[in-house]
Amino acid sequence: MILLLNFLILVVGFVALIKGADWFVDGSAALAKNFKVPGVIIGLTVVAMGTSAPELAVSSVAALSGSNEIALSNVVGSNLFNLLMVLGICAIIHKVPVDEIIVKRDFPFSIIITALILLLTCGGSIFKMKIPELGMYDVAGNVRRYIGIILLVIFVCYIVFLIIDAKKHPIEEEEVKAMPVWKCFLLILIGVALIVGGGEAVVYSAKNIARFFGMSETLIGLTIIAFGTSLPELVTSIVAARKGETGLAVGNVVGSNIFNLLLILGVSSTIHPIAVISASMYDMTILIIVSTIVYLFCIKDRSISRREGIIMVLLYIADMAFAAIR
Repeated sequence: MILLLNFLILVVGFVALIKGADWFVDGSAALAKNFKVPGVIIGLTVVAMGTSAPELAVSSVAALSGSNEIALSNVVGSNLFNLLMVLGICAIIHKVPVDEIIVKRDFPFSIIITALILLLTCGGSIFKMKIPELGMYDVAGNVRRYIGIILLVIFVCYIVFLIIDAKKHPIEEEEVKAMPVWKCFLLILIGVALIVGGGEAVVYSAKNIARFFGMSETLIGLTIIAFGTSLPELVTSIVAARKGETGLAVGNVVGSNIFNLLLILGVSSTIHPIAVISASMYDMTILIIVSTIVYLFCIKDRSISRREGIIMVLLYIADMAFAAIR
């Protein structure tokens, strides 16, 4: 009965996160439009941060409550899910074209940032192995507060660069729905409340479920929480793929992954330094490897084929199996 209640709290938390992020984006975008902020800047800042709000809420709450494994594994797990499952399923439904600027700029940047975080975190040490039989619970590295600040500085520089570049190369903007200022503020406040409350609910229930099944916080963050916080990207991408509108899929996934690494991990580790176990180090190494594989798929003929999509989904399944049995 207690387990069922925790699963119910988990589901309600995910629904609150997703709906809260949706209302936050709608309210913020409409408010920015009321103050004559260009649509492209809204998209690069408000909307992008809004879609990363579930991961940010979960990781920040986890950091504040000392559940460091959830904070880091949520970021790594979400990035793996976005890269392999969201893009993979899209490619299976419909061939996914890749924009040249994503191949030349954003995708390599995401791989470099992941590698930089791994190097800064482990400090050049050899990953330690956990040996439960000897009562050893290793700490293979740390995401210290200064690392979080560095990530946030890089994040701000990246956003500024995107805005400057967007102004130099303007594209056709999607019209934001107009609404009264009071309604904008109401949606923003309700959205923030749902995001914070949903984050609390997800972390609380996930920790209880992990304890019940004897799962580590790393595993549950890498699987259940990562899947739940990535649901908006998955649903949106599948709907777009079914309509044949897959042109922005790679850019959205890569952009979301960069936000997760810089903003979410930066905020979480600035709030509370994160002690990292070897399992998370291996997961970050795997993320670099699969990112490189998907990048090679992208540069081959500027698209991801159905066969490559199947390979990506199988890679994700294999990684989850490895995470479960290690």
